Amino acid sequence: MSALSLPCGMGNRAWASDAEPQPKREQWYTGSLISPSGPQFKAGVLGIEPYLTYNQPVDYLGANGRTMSSGPGQRTISNSTMVKYGLTDNVSIQIFPAISYGWKRGDGTTSSLKFGDMPVDFLWRFLDPNPKRYIPSLSLFVGMLMPTGDYSDLGRSQDGVGNGAYVFRTALVEQSTYDLPHDHTLRLRMWGTFRRAVTSARLDNVTSYGTTKGFVGRGRPGMSGQTGFSLEYGFNQRWVLAVDMVRDWANGARIWGSDAMGRRVDHINGSSGDWMVAPALEFSWSPRFGVIAGASVFYAGHNTTMDVAPQIAVNMMF
Repeated sequence: MSALSLPCGMGNRAWASDAEPQPKREQWYTGSLISPSGPQFKAGVLGIEPYLTYNQPVDYLGANGRTMSSGPGQRTISNSTMVKYGLTDNVSIQIFPAISYGWKRGDGTTSSLKFGDMPVDFLWRFLDPNPKRYIPSLSLFVGMLMPTGDYSDLGRSQDGVGNGAYVFRTALVEQSTYDLPHDHTLRLRMWGTFRRAVTSARLDNVTSYGTTKGFVGRGRPGMSGQTGFSLEYGFNQRWVLAVDMVRDWANGARIWGSDAMGRRVDHINGSSGDWMVAPALEFSWSPRFGVIAGASVFYAGHNTTMDVAPQIAVNMMF
């Protein structure tokens, strides 16, 4: 996924997990791979969840949604770490820094490890759950994507891991838990997110917006968002099978300025979208520590790269 259409999570791939009290017995969760979670359930609790992800492009989907031969794409390996702290029993703050390294056959590599744009979010659970009465938890998060990644005057095009603009982020997250026969549990999360740039970025020469040497101007990422749901089925207290179903969309970025020949440039790139599934297996050895491993797979969309991204994360709460 390009730097101009960051996932909500890691994305984006994004905001890790929380432990929720259960009606009969305590089921231990790490949280699914993609779904955002709500605030910590107790003030002073610190959650840390490092992710290790390998991204392998397998194809490209054009404007009509059909596969197109685009040659070997950009492979990346990244480490992103969710850090979340409970300010109160219902309000938390979280950051999600990420470092990556990329390479492309026949087109070199990134010049070094690259630090991407960093989300900073506040999370508020305004409805507490009551599983016995089938009342879910509802949470709202509001934050900003900080332009900490390289995006302009790049020595190598692969170095473009940011968008140079401050991007407002908000999401609504629902979570509910159900008891099933034979002492199994099922947890459902549903969410919708929205992102909109509140500033534009100064662009010079080669940038993450696709400009080339000699360009001078500005760029602004288009609005984007994500909707999805996740299911987590507890085989027993320690083992959980999880799956996410996700839809991403993004309007095209606007670029304006002048190229190396002095010609005026002002255009908007095409919109993009994708559908993704992410199965995973969770194992927790205590209520505060667990691990999750799985892969996200893009299977449909338009103007987007189809990727397979194996990943593993360790969930820790202190």
